[in-house]
Amino acid sequence: MGFLVDRLGIRLLLLMGATIPVPAPAEVVRALTEVRVVRHAGGRDGFTLTFSIGKDKSLDYALTAAGATGVLNRVVIVALLGAVPDVLIDGVITLQQHIPDQEPGRSRLVVTGTDLMTLLDLEEKNAEFPAMPDFAIVQRILAGYPALALAPVTVPTSEIPIPFERIPRQAETDLAFIHRLAHRNGYVFYIDSLSVLANTAYFGPETRLGLPQPALSMDSGMGSNVASLSFTQDGLAPVAPSGTFFEPITKTVLPIPPLPSLRIPPLSSSPTPAARKVLLRDAGNKSPGLALSASVSAVSTAPPSVTGTGQVDTAHYGSVLHIRRPVGVRGAGRTYDGLYYVQRVTHQIDVRHSKYTQDFTLTREGTGSLLPAVPP
Repeated sequence: MGFLVDRLGIRLLLLMGATIPVPAPAEVVRALTEVRVVRHAGGRDGFTLTFSIGKDKSLDYALTAAGATGVLNRVVIVALLGAVPDVLIDGVITLQQHIPDQEPGRSRLVVTGTDLMTLLDLEEKNAEFPAMPDFAIVQRILAGYPALALAPVTVPTSEIPIPFERIPRQAETDLAFIHRLAHRNGYVFYIDSLSVLANTAYFGPETRLGLPQPALSMDSGMGSNVASLSFTQDGLAPVAPSGTFFEPITKTVLPIPPLPSLRIPPLSSSPTPAARKVLLRDAGNKSPGLALSASVSAVSTAPPSVTGTGQVDTAHYGSVLHIRRPVGVRGAGRTYDGLYYVQRVTHQIDVRHSKYTQDFTLTREGTGSLLPAVPP
């Protein structure tokens, strides 16, 4: 199926299915009026599909009867700008909202869903993982979801627990447990699409590597491609952790040294200094490895101090913005020009009026540019 082709040169593909998604049925395609996809590097991804529905001669709703919009069915939404497909989201339906209307053709079916991590959050479990480092635990958990065909990418963690000292225990869902393991190591966990029906599960430090996306340009005359863009700097966002830990060999209490953030590479030439001091109050009860990890986690999970928010018209910008990748900003002045990390993107597609916009949130740790933006 394809939408927006004539006016914008953009095609939208929709795949749906109970197990393996396939191209959506014709009646579903014809009924689709709006698509909204939210991608969030620091939270959960979601989507909303709005359909215009009407009763057929049997007084049943043909769209719901088709079965493609059933709860927990899988949905893949793909945008094609040119020949390269960009998977906006691969997820599952979690909610249906049927909104009848007395006026013919005005009834709607709104289908809401979340990313594939939902399937890791359906069952609470009790389990033990003796002598297993955290990254190996994550590998074992992900192996229990063969139907998702995930390609795991796990970065080794520093501590291997000794059974007579500590045994890692799970008392929550797989997703909640993985997030707990990620937080204590200063890591992140997410599932992202490599291509259609091919996904990776990443457990490791937040990385900003990769080729920068085409620059977001403002105040550049004909070269401007953003509808709006503004910036804020929060001086209370960074933190400086402090604490002590017990060194078992020398039997001494040592201070936790200052440790850098795991967010790599840095993107600003003038990072915002940490005005807030936080105490790692339980670090003394941890092993040296876990105490150091707690310090790294506090620095790495603190909010970035500089945030940029704005909107682009996709046809004008000419590209799909990807979260967890760098993008350049030009025309905002020396303080705010340069590379940013794309934290959040909301894709809003109005099929009826052939309009596709992207609202975005950019972040970095301070002001000033380390590297120039890549031209659009």
